[in-house]
Amino acid sequence: MKKILILIACVMVVMTAGAVGRRVVKPGIEVLRDGGFAQLQGKRVGLVTNPSGIDNNLKSTVDILNEAPGVQLVALFGPEHGVRGNAHAGDAVGDAVDPLTGIKMYSLFGKTHEPTAEMLKDIDVLVYDIQDVGCRSYTFYATMGVCMEACAKHGTEFMVLDRPNPLGGNKVEGNLVEDGYYSFVSKYPIPYIYGLTPGELATFLNEEGIIAERSKTGHGCKLTVIPMEGWTRRMKFRDTGMPWVLPSPQIPTPESAFFYPVSGILGELYIFNTGIGYTLPFQTFAASWINADSLAMKMNELNLPGMHFRPINYKPFFALSVAVDKSLQEVHGVQTYITDPDAANLCLTQFYFLQVIHEMYPQVELFEQNPKRYAMFDKVCGSKEIRERFIKRYRVEDIADYWNKDAEAFRERCKQYYLYPNHRMGMDKFKQQKPKKD
Repeated sequence: MKKILILIACVMVVMTAGAVGRRVVKPGIEVLRDGGFAQLQGKRVGLVTNPSGIDNNLKSTVDILNEAPGVQLVALFGPEHGVRGNAHAGDAVGDAVDPLTGIKMYSLFGKTHEPTAEMLKDIDVLVYDIQDVGCRSYTFYATMGVCMEACAKHGTEFMVLDRPNPLGGNKVEGNLVEDGYYSFVSKYPIPYIYGLTPGELATFLNEEGIIAERSKTGHGCKLTVIPMEGWTRRMKFRDTGMPWVLPSPQIPTPESAFFYPVSGILGELYIFNTGIGYTLPFQTFAASWINADSLAMKMNELNLPGMHFRPINYKPFFALSVAVDKSLQEVHGVQTYITDPDAANLCLTQFYFLQVIHEMYPQVELFEQNPKRYAMFDKVCGSKEIRERFIKRYRVEDIADYWNKDAEAFRERCKQYYLYPNHRMGMDKFKQQKPKKD
């Protein structure tokens, strides 16, 4: 028994050492700290963050900056779900005082999405540190953007403490948002999957004149990005060795970020259960009237690159909206498996599901069940064209070209704003070649 206990202890030590050894990436907050907080010395700081703003030892950026010598943390700003992550999706968040630090907390997901002049009057620099998921309909990047607009208006510096894009830095899918469809789930003219880190996206928005245009100032904000150390574009989040703190309740793991674009658009119709309210958020397509085995077979017959499906039957534990699963009945469908995230077209998977469902159940009026949801569906898609083209025949081939029409051009356009190379071996050379911006 003693030998067994010793063996178990040794294994745990090895596993722990291995976990520490795999931490190859430093987030921006650690780089800032390692540099003695030089860029914040003597300044009054506001911090936009949530529980995902941490260092590699799980210490909150709130506490790090509050304890930083020479730095005066004077205000906290919370996006959707709040600074401490204690609000549900879509819930308005009120202003309060942080019980741990006694610092005033302002909500950016309540009466206003943008910091006001009153909120910024005693702040020299507004710092942003939130783990994003790399998708346009996920609202944290929009919070970052409107904070940049506010800083441009009021002459406040803006700093991004950079973090990984969990999807990597090369994946781009979706059309650009079109006029008439901008909202907080489609805030800027970017694809649905945009392939940039928060720092790179901030640089893009600033340098391309988007912040200047939206803020109506004629100029961008004074932007500083504190880049990560060790991150490369081919890394998925698991490759970084960094700990994952769910940025919102339905993104419990790094892999959830890949499933979010697989079913998130479809979820806006309130017709199918996509695993929300069960243990597999964004990983299923299910309804009470579907034959799970037949659906799985037909989905796998499509041979979609990087995707596989298995039949699943389950009963959701809760519903996020009274419009969805009112009776929380048992549902049947498929669980999605991403076998090769680089090869998979994540976003179009949900439209292939709709195509197959229409073939199996042509009598079911899929989009007509909740026409009031058209507006949100179109905003998430960034255009009405996707819905209107698709419902004519329920064929993915009718929307694929339109959905993908802007992806490659956007990727090429953004390369000048890349802060990280594809390979670690090219890191030093890449940094040397990066042009300096004023």
